[in-house]
Amino acid sequence: MVKQEVTIVNESGLHARPATMLIRKASKYKSNITIIKGSAQVSAKSILGLFSLGVCKGETIIIQAEGEDEQLAVNELAKYISELNE
Repeated sequence: MVKQEVTIVNESGLHARPATMLIRKASKYKSNITIIKGSAQVSAKSILGLFSLGVCKGETIIIQAEGEDEQLAVNELAKYISELNE
């Protein structure tokens, strides 16, 4: 299992387009990928799950993956979120 913390700095958080793009990226991996915010944990491949977290600017999430390509999945998703912050 691989985990990485990422802080959301962009204005839109993980809503609308950023969430949709995250799901597309997560869906290409075989690993079970979850996004954790506080005590809530949802699939990174679920639009309803991501929206239910309500991830906004300034919040920290954890990207967690378990499976065949877990390290690659976490690295790419963390990189995508970091690029949103630029």
